[in-house]
Amino acid sequence: MEKKKPKNVFVQGAISSEFIGTSIAKHQTKTSIGAHNIFLGQVRADEIDGKTVTAIDYTTYEEMANQKFNDIREATFEKFDLTCMHIYHSLGTVNAGEICLFVFVSSPRRKVVFKALEYVVEAIKADVPVFGKEIFEDQTHQWKQNS
Repeated sequence: MEKKKPKNVFVQGAISSEFIGTSIAKHQTKTSIGAHNIFLGQVRADEIDGKTVTAIDYTTYEEMANQKFNDIREATFEKFDLTCMHIYHSLGTVNAGEICLFVFVSSPRRKVVFKALEYVVEAIKADVPVFGKEIFEDQTHQWKQNS
């Protein structure tokens, strides 16, 4: 299989429900697909040391991060029988309750999408250098630790 050039997965700000819905609707013409699975990462209003997170400000070195996303995408296609896969991650400020990560996998069979989606999301969390600065209601901040 020919290697694809890394795509830009980043969107500025929150990923809207309209964008997610449109992405899903575009796949209705691909009739070889029998199953989709999606992951939506949402910013939590965590309470840390008595202060509540109101937003996360995401930053990265885009070229390096896009290459990592591409590597994960290629590895996932080699490992699973997927028809297609889409990954979108926010940059900039995303408020608590808003979506910051959208992963969408499709396959002819349902069992494949369950396994593939978990593989992709765990690889993103482990390997992609996207950094989140948690902003508190008093405008102080701390760097987010992935858990």
